[in-house]
Amino acid sequence: PVYNEADTVREVIRRVRAVDIPTEIILVDDGSTDGTRQALEQLEACDDLRIFYQDRNRGKGAALKLGFAHATGAVVSIQDEDLEYDPRDFRLLLYPILADQADVVYGSRFGYARGIVSSYAHQRGNQLITRLSNFRTGLGLTDVETCYKVFRRELIQQITPTLQENRFGIELEMTAKLARIEGVRFCERPISYAGRTYAEGKKIGVRDGIRAMWCIMRY
Repeated sequence: PVYNEADTVREVIRRVRAVDIPTEIILVDDGSTDGTRQALEQLEACDDLRIFYQDRNRGKGAALKLGFAHATGAVVSIQDEDLEYDPRDFRLLLYPILADQADVVYGSRFGYARGIVSSYAHQRGNQLITRLSNFRTGLGLTDVETCYKVFRRELIQQITPTLQENRFGIELEMTAKLARIEGVRFCERPISYAGRTYAEGKKIGVRDGIRAMWCIMRY
């Protein structure tokens, strides 16, 4: 999912390619107005990229749903367009699936994460949301709001037609709906993280936290 990241989108693509894992990179421009779309149009001839454009800003959840629907790889991972997450962690997150130890793997920034996490308030809010989500799903996650979620493709595409959230609430909705599928195995792995400030372009806010609480109860 890409929204107003003209300064970082090319670097994120470079970092994903540098991991040297066979990948199909799907980019969904969510109505950017800062030149991101023009930057992506220059990359349309690249064989490993599939680029889609929303007609207006619809939210991260809407971009994810479009991307999930078009994925063809055996495993699907979410990669935000900012530089907070390090694609070098992909190998660590892929291993439990490739070893048939898990079907869904979340990369945790909290508890045992490496690197800079986030502000105290953001961390406490995330932990509260995670605990409430665990209470409703029966999972034992430490970071339900993490960007790095990795799934077997057939699982995420199984629930994609049912997903309703268009913003950050999709994190809670996906977790709840995947947890309800009989036999699905979740696990977490520690990841590195370099959080941005709002001045640097961070987009999630207080209203998204309130919506997250509603999503926990709804889904």
